[in-house]
Amino acid sequence: MLDEVKSLNEECGVFGVWGAKNANYLTYLGLHSLQHRGQEGAGIVANDGQKLRTYRNLGLLTQVFSKPEYLNNLVGDSAIGHVRYSTAGENKIENVQPLLFDFTDSQLALAHNGNLTNAITLKKELEQKGHIFKSSSDSEVLVHLIKQSTQPTFRDRMVEALNKIQGGFAYLLLTKDALILALDSHGFRPLSIGKLDDGGYVVASETCALDAVGATFVRDVQPGELITISDEGMKIDHWTTKTQLAICSMEFVYFARPDSDILGVNVHSARKRMGANLAQEYPAPGDIVVGVPNSSLSAASGYAEASGLPYEMGLIKNQYMGREFIQPTQELREKSVRQKLAAVKGVVKGKRVILVDDSIVRGTTCAYIVQLLRDAGATEVHLRIASPRFMHPCFYGIDIQEKSELIAAHKSIEEMNQIFGSDSLRFLSEDGLIDAIGMNADAPYSGLDMSYFNGDYPTYLYDYESKK
Repeated sequence: MLDEVKSLNEECGVFGVWGAKNANYLTYLGLHSLQHRGQEGAGIVANDGQKLRTYRNLGLLTQVFSKPEYLNNLVGDSAIGHVRYSTAGENKIENVQPLLFDFTDSQLALAHNGNLTNAITLKKELEQKGHIFKSSSDSEVLVHLIKQSTQPTFRDRMVEALNKIQGGFAYLLLTKDALILALDSHGFRPLSIGKLDDGGYVVASETCALDAVGATFVRDVQPGELITISDEGMKIDHWTTKTQLAICSMEFVYFARPDSDILGVNVHSARKRMGANLAQEYPAPGDIVVGVPNSSLSAASGYAEASGLPYEMGLIKNQYMGREFIQPTQELREKSVRQKLAAVKGVVKGKRVILVDDSIVRGTTCAYIVQLLRDAGATEVHLRIASPRFMHPCFYGIDIQEKSELIAAHKSIEEMNQIFGSDSLRFLSEDGLIDAIGMNADAPYSGLDMSYFNGDYPTYLYDYESKK
């Protein structure tokens, strides 16, 4: 992505295990596969059948669990885990998930991927009734709604609570008796279920995490579903039947790992088709095709194949410089990019380069990367972006909630081209993106949330309506 060192913070990653030996270590491995979805904090809650125990902290997974005892103490055959970016709430230890609640009669742990659009309103109402929140995260709202419900069963209290919240959510809840999954009515965030050879169940934000622990894919969680996994097996229920699939299109464009499948669509293959469609829509006079590592390499290879041009490794990424190096000023960001990306002079010198990237959001370092290629001897640099212009904020779990942050919302393509210093700039069309993902769902935009590109939000935004 031609932005800062990393311009979009992914929502979060969740992982759960039920009925498996070494659930703590399986959860650790699963979260490691989801580290790209959140790098500000991590945590695990384990269940030994009698008590829930937790450890969480700020930092990468390996930093959080830097001492063996942190993980060894989380005994039991079921667990849930979470890696976090703060889309709602400050980056502090109180907001690191899973959140564990100790009530007088029970314990409950919660992990959430997404963002609620009416959390501010609900929190005010709950606080007026005397509820005290442990965190500033919107994720906690669900538990308070469950506790205030007077419905006779936990399932009924869950249904009542879920029908009061709005926005994007994939929830994992852990009690001593069950692992409970809930997905919002549009399925904004992916959530998949797998099964281990010993009969245990695994739940993860992406199928790559199922693969990491040797689980066989069983099914995707569908919009509006409420699923309970216990020693009695898996029970599929619904908290609502008023559903309309609108999964986040940016999962396919950028967030998810290439080896993940989302609703039956392989992410790498979809990105290759994005690149191929881009080449058909906007060919460029070039000698080689270069992708911005790493999230754009699939699209770049698709562009190269469709255009008949060689795909070259013209940019190299320093894999040992993590995202913690994101800096607060433009000068420091540019220095970070210089450390993170390098142009391969022997590849690009004397060449007309078609530079393919997955998206442009803030556009803060695009000019620097174009200049990087020119300094390495590229005679021309043509920018091709494998998604439409990102012109509208996201309110369902990405940390872009202000239109002022989006360069395409304020600049024309020609203006951006001049700012970046590229020879030409073109973006994939909405139809080209929809065709590349190929969901074929009987829904608007083929079951995709395209609001980032066209402002057509699938839901009312409640607390954020004025920010559209």
